[in-house]
Amino acid sequence: MHATPDQAAADARALDLLMPLQFFYLREGRLVPPIQFIDGLEMPEPYAGLLVHQSDMTPSLREFHGSEISLDVLDHEASKDYLMRAVVLKDADDRPVEFGAIGIRLEVFSESLRKQVVGAAGPLGGLLEQHRFPHSSSPKAYFRVNADRYISVQLQCPIGTVLYGRCNALLTRDSLTFADIVEILPPHLNSNG
Repeated sequence: MHATPDQAAADARALDLLMPLQFFYLREGRLVPPIQFIDGLEMPEPYAGLLVHQSDMTPSLREFHGSEISLDVLDHEASKDYLMRAVVLKDADDRPVEFGAIGIRLEVFSESLRKQVVGAAGPLGGLLEQHRFPHSSSPKAYFRVNADRYISVQLQCPIGTVLYGRCNALLTRDSLTFADIVEILPPHLNSNG
């Protein structure tokens, strides 16, 4: 059976939204687990408070968990002007607070910020905040996904656990998209430890 034009358009949009995550899955010969896109209003708490907003995730996670957030790079691919990373963000107790994948256009940064981003000196949101880099966050979609083996290992949860996430874009002052991000939160969210 052939896909309908509507289904083909939906599949193309999903590939575009999930591009950073799809990149690392395909690189390892895996398929991204089925993603169910949902309206932000369908997102349960505390996930809605952490995902359905137009702010960077690092400061939001830092405030929610009452902890500095660190970066663990799982995989990366870089060229002169573009960086792809699969990452886990962790709290001060080394617990995962987000699994994600990101594609970053590096040419928009000053040399010092660029070096810190490429060198994985910290989560991108924290580095942008530290350097006072003017930008905005523009969520493109929200979703629900059941953890596959890879995600379950990164977020320390059982396979099949229902998880929530978002596809986000970071924009320069001139509305140029400089980062595409897929962010997935763990199931064990407890504010302030």
